[in-house]
Amino acid sequence: MSRPNDHEFEIGFFESVLRRNPTYTDVVELLGGLYTKHGRIADGLKMDRKLVRLMPDNATAHYNLACSLALVKRKAEALRALEKAIELGYSDGDWMQQDPDLDSLKNSPAFKALLAKLA
Repeated sequence: MSRPNDHEFEIGFFESVLRRNPTYTDVVELLGGLYTKHGRIADGLKMDRKLVRLMPDNATAHYNLACSLALVKRKAEALRALEKAIELGYSDGDWMQQDPDLDSLKNSPAFKALLAKLA
């Protein structure tokens, strides 16, 4: 059974792992997701930026960065990160259309153009 503060324990645990191994990409990605899920959007963005630095050719890392940027309304940067994700092989246009993290971009002609590339 899950307790209300389980996420704090989980975040604290992964933060301690990351302090010991700052380039542990699986933990960077996990923390980014946990931070965002629990409303720590700026911390999630920081982890997504770090993951892109550690894995510059990873399409999912760029997609996650785009999501974090969209959540903080940095639309131009989010669209660039999304474009980079697609260049690197991200191809799930159906999820892009449904992903609530990208809601701030969905009326943008540039977003629609990126979806058209995937169609």
